[in-house]
Amino acid sequence: MEQFAIGKVLKPQGIRGELKVQPYTDTAQDLSYYKEIFLDGTAYKVLSFRTGDGVAYLGLRGVPDRNAAELLRGKEITVPFEERKPLPEGRFYVAELLGCTVIDSEGAVIGVLTDVTQSATEYYTVQSGEKSILFPVPDGVILSVDVAARKIVVDKKRFAEVAVL
Repeated sequence: MEQFAIGKVLKPQGIRGELKVQPYTDTAQDLSYYKEIFLDGTAYKVLSFRTGDGVAYLGLRGVPDRNAAELLRGKEITVPFEERKPLPEGRFYVAELLGCTVIDSEGAVIGVLTDVTQSATEYYTVQSGEKSILFPVPDGVILSVDVAARKIVVDKKRFAEVAVL
């Protein structure tokens, strides 16, 4: 069963085993969709959920106190890939985009997408041979995304304007 990362345990929160989680989703609230999560291949039922300051706080069955929560610090939270929360049309999970080949509108291969940095504007990192190319993704840069074909097409002119080589 292929697992899909949705967040990372930052640290214990309080003395009752609650976990402070950095979400890998657009918002921390997106994590409320999941009723069961996995940490190191072990399933945990989600007993409580709340958000604050861009992070999520989870209470899990089997994590009764701070000591148990401390053992989970730094671990990635996963769910089965087929159980991930559906996204609206035209939206994609970062994990689906990583490894896609980036080509320009004339068919020239630019490289392979290796990282997505989320901020006010997303930044993509493409590995092209020995060099990394960083570019922001404002409207008009990406023309199409086909995760099944593992291909992202960018507008050649807009890409040249925004890319940092």
